[in-house]
Amino acid sequence: MNTTAFAPGHISGFFEPVFSQDLSRTGSRGAGINITLGATSEVFVKNSIKQNIEVYINNKKSNAIVTKLAIKYLIGENPLHIVVKTRLGLPISQGFGMSAAGAISATFALSRIIGVSTNDAIRASHFAEVQLKTGLGDVIANCFGGVEIRKSAGLPPWGLIEHIPGNFNLILCVLGKKISTKKILEDKSKINKIKEYGRYCTKKLLENPSIENLFFQSQVFTKNSGLADKHILEAINAASRFGKASMCMLGNSVFAMGKTVELCKVLLSYGKIFVCSVDELGTRVLEK
Repeated sequence: MNTTAFAPGHISGFFEPVFSQDLSRTGSRGAGINITLGATSEVFVKNSIKQNIEVYINNKKSNAIVTKLAIKYLIGENPLHIVVKTRLGLPISQGFGMSAAGAISATFALSRIIGVSTNDAIRASHFAEVQLKTGLGDVIANCFGGVEIRKSAGLPPWGLIEHIPGNFNLILCVLGKKISTKKILEDKSKINKIKEYGRYCTKKLLENPSIENLFFQSQVFTKNSGLADKHILEAINAASRFGKASMCMLGNSVFAMGKTVELCKVLLSYGKIFVCSVDELGTRVLEK
């Protein structure tokens, strides 16, 4: 049997990491945007004598540690042969939530085949991502869709999300080398500032929940958390002439909205450009 599911990419404008011994309560507070470029996973399942999980990303066999661990959480010890073929619309380790999108699109499709709930798929993918420290809030966000404020961390009922209405084009620009989310999350010198400004920006956005304020608070976070280098700051300043821009957390990349044509032109001199829009539907199985 085979089924296909899609998960949007997710950009975090700012975040406050929340760690707990209970993975259900681990995650992040903050805000972000789900985008129409994401991950599409076709999953094939056969009965087998022993468990075997193969993952191909953009037609290449991949270690795909997050997707494999998520599937293991979902199927337990069941001796199934599972093949996952994932197409990613954006590069990994650049703040677009691709590891989460790959995992949740695979577990959503798999849950349909083996007859378990999508809540089980969400839990499996969230557990895998936070355990491996490849992300904290992307799985919850990209199941929700749209523009979101993560008011409290973790899976429901602990995790609470508020929606900000809005649909618009986004210009993404990848400026340079990948950033390891795990390295940042394990860097004690960086984590205190990230927590402080993540908490502050979430509070300020909840006082005035709007797209404009999300970009404003994301800039506050970018400039004060110590995560942005001078190239990121230059690109944000250049893009700000034609709209609003900030840094994707955690990536060597920028997201912007405003005058799409002008933003594409100005950001093209800084790196590779992608154009997308807000994905309001969240992760879903694609019906045949």
